[in-house]
Amino acid sequence: MTTETQAIEILLVEDNPADIMLTEEAFSEAHFPHHLHLAKDGVEALGFLRRQGPYASAPTPDVILLDLNMPRMSGLEVLDVLKADDALRNIPVVVLTTSRAESDIWRSYNLHANAYIPKPVTIAEFVEVIKSFENFWFSIVALSPKQRP
Repeated sequence: MTTETQAIEILLVEDNPADIMLTEEAFSEAHFPHHLHLAKDGVEALGFLRRQGPYASAPTPDVILLDLNMPRMSGLEVLDVLKADDALRNIPVVVLTTSRAESDIWRSYNLHANAYIPKPVTIAEFVEVIKSFENFWFSIVALSPKQRP
């Protein structure tokens, strides 16, 4: 649950400019303090999470929104690396992707994704999904306290 003094840190890992814009728009209407960070592929996401290069001062996200179909490193590859890394494995990962393939759903959960959300087709449905995500993850769920080095 959120507090007024501490913003929720969200890492969006997404390469599609239209989906980035829709997600940013939906979060702009959020009723809780938050920061939405962007990584445009899996390699950038791991750099952000490991605070490498330009991400040296990046915050540890409270939750990751992860697309599966990306260049350089797929979302499933990112998920596999995250959940094998002691320092990153406890960050909740919500897969948000166009894929409805049973194999992608199964593999995501097998790699310990916390949720799998197929992206809706229409803009209105997409915004509604993001609002439902916000309500569940930031109003109902108690997120793990951050471990600071």
